[in-house]
Amino acid sequence: MLWWHLCRLIRISLRRAIAKEFHGYVLKNRLSEEDITIFKTFYTAILKNTANTIVCLQTYFGDIRDVYTNVTSLDVDAIGLDFIEGSQTLDLVLEQGFPSDKLLFAGLVNGKNIWKNNYRSSLYVLDKLTGANINVVLNTSCSLLHVPYTFATETKFEESYRKHLAGAREKLAELADIADLTEKNTPARIAEPCFAINREIFSERIDVVQSDVQKRVSEITDADFVRLPVFAERERIQKGVFNFPIFPTTTIGSFPQTKEVRENRKNYKQGAISLEDYENFNKEKIAQCIKTQEEIGLDAIVHGEFERNDMVEYFGEHLSGFIFTNNAWVQSYGTRCVKPPIIWGDVARKEAITVKWSTYAQSCTTHVVKGMLTGPVTILNWSFPREDASIKDQTLQIALAIRDEVLDLEAHGIRIIQIDEAALREKLPLRKSDWFSEYLDWAIPAFRLVHSGVAAETQIHTHMCYSEFNDIIAAIDDMDADVITFEASRSDLSILDALQESNFKTQVGPGVYDIHSPRVPSEDEICAAIERMLAKVPQEKLWINPDCGLKTRGEKETSAALKNLVCAAQRMRSKFA
Repeated sequence: MLWWHLCRLIRISLRRAIAKEFHGYVLKNRLSEEDITIFKTFYTAILKNTANTIVCLQTYFGDIRDVYTNVTSLDVDAIGLDFIEGSQTLDLVLEQGFPSDKLLFAGLVNGKNIWKNNYRSSLYVLDKLTGANINVVLNTSCSLLHVPYTFATETKFEESYRKHLAGAREKLAELADIADLTEKNTPARIAEPCFAINREIFSERIDVVQSDVQKRVSEITDADFVRLPVFAERERIQKGVFNFPIFPTTTIGSFPQTKEVRENRKNYKQGAISLEDYENFNKEKIAQCIKTQEEIGLDAIVHGEFERNDMVEYFGEHLSGFIFTNNAWVQSYGTRCVKPPIIWGDVARKEAITVKWSTYAQSCTTHVVKGMLTGPVTILNWSFPREDASIKDQTLQIALAIRDEVLDLEAHGIRIIQIDEAALREKLPLRKSDWFSEYLDWAIPAFRLVHSGVAAETQIHTHMCYSEFNDIIAAIDDMDADVITFEASRSDLSILDALQESNFKTQVGPGVYDIHSPRVPSEDEICAAIERMLAKVPQEKLWINPDCGLKTRGEKETSAALKNLVCAAQRMRSKFA
């Protein structure tokens, strides 16, 4: 294979296995003839002047069943296929064949999760491919951007944990192991040390099963996903309970995490200050945050989330079944990196998570304070999930844990509870025909399970960001929240048309300004955004809020922007009173 490495190589990444969008054509049940014609025209043009270049066409994040023959007939030297998330990839190759003049880059090592490779499964696929006389190059299923560099530096992990995990460096070693095993006949493989290490990658894990958690999931009934009374009745009751003006104002949750806030957390973690000192500092910040919001004139206020490092990690730290790394960073977006928690075993709430902070905040004011939670789908999607349990079951376990927190907050007098599902859209299958059968049919009910037990007088909010939601707006409405806020300003409020077309029943707060910029929007600018919203959203359904949390912003710009937001809402109330 030396010639391969010496040659000039172009790898064309066909994002999401040619399955999501292509020149504005969105995949429905399968690609249309028009879509395929565009595909062939586009790639014919790309490949026109590559006669002296070796070209590998790389697909990932699923199989390419809709265009398999179109892809394999292209004038390329190699094709990369995903055998991890591509549920039909092996069948496609074996049933439809693979060109003898091309190399198959077989994605056998998972580039998106951190568990060691199951060599038995990988060797099974390789046996099938080589038995079909296909020229195979061992590959990861996708870029290793999605996993940490290595777990070798996780020295605080016991070996019983670390030996099951693989970062990018370990995954490259796995490719070498698989290559070595491939050179040997089948009986000899099982004697290899590397095979022995990996053959039971999940069975030796400790602290995994909690029978009471599994029993609780098994006892969930259809009624547990239904909140009563129905939305319209709750809406009528809540209007009387809260007596908000038209265009009520709020924020999404977090307030600026200043250098002092981060230093306080760091000092506590390093043992430089006591728990009492750490909590007293946070209480002072909460009291200041509450006072600021009262002075600005916001209607539904928040405590600021100064105790939280990350909206997923913070909750995982209070749930059984999660483990955490010190150095396993991955890129989130731009230059922002996160350390996703690892779902190690069955999940349950160990203790009250937010009750102490929410009740303290409520004690500081007569205004209603929102309790702030992260939803089960987002916690799952922004963690490394187990591979020995279904994604659905893991999400339902988390949902039951967050449900306990919701009911605890309600019992302690918190009357508005926001359950954020920022990452709801991220795990949608690539084909729309699979959206419900493989994801939304359990993701939406999981959210409903979290809040279905509260009283009609308790108002449930949720927030969604980082994506466009127009094409799943009906499913979002079916979450049966009372108020949904969206990140919408950066998409020029395009979600408004979808809200109107779907007769969206839930009260809604499309963000009136973009918090990802330090720029302070003017009062006139916010009024103009509200006017646009009112053309599509009934005034009795509309909330006024920024489009996301304020964690990354500075205190001065935050205060100035929120003052303009409240003044704009008041101006619009005068106009429509």
